[in-house]
Amino acid sequence: MFGALSMPTTSRPGAIRPVLLMLALVSACGPAAADNLSVTIDHAKVMHISRPADIVIVGNPGIADATIQDQQTLIITGHSFGSTNLIVLDASGKAIAEETLTVQPSSENIVSIYKPNDAKRLTRESFSCTPDCSPTLRLGDDDKAFGVVADQIKTRGEFAKGPAQ
Repeated sequence: MFGALSMPTTSRPGAIRPVLLMLALVSACGPAAADNLSVTIDHAKVMHISRPADIVIVGNPGIADATIQDQQTLIITGHSFGSTNLIVLDASGKAIAEETLTVQPSSENIVSIYKPNDAKRLTRESFSCTPDCSPTLRLGDDDKAFGVVADQIKTRGEFAKGPAQ
């Protein structure tokens, strides 16, 4: 009843090869790349579309945003880890593109330090090492360390703007 799989003895020699080749190609390709767009957190990516865009909708703008650079060029920027969707409509409301948008963390030149806090739980602090290591903001870091770095970045930005007018 549940015997080993065997090939039929009446098939033409070589008839199964095209089917196996087709299955191998479909398996290797995976899901269609046109339906999935990936961007790294805190990075931007250019997306070209086939027709002029009128409206761009991002399902969760906390994960990413999209701006129309010109009628056929979008700039996608990753803000937080996760997946959302992106819909581009033309002036008549017809869909030009519908994509799943995934924002991934960057691990390039990032060093994470884990240390116990007062509650004996591990906390994380992140450093960007390019080539010297300096504190950086990374989602998931310890709240206190994140706040200190965020305040320093904000203060530095205010100094860069110059005196208030």
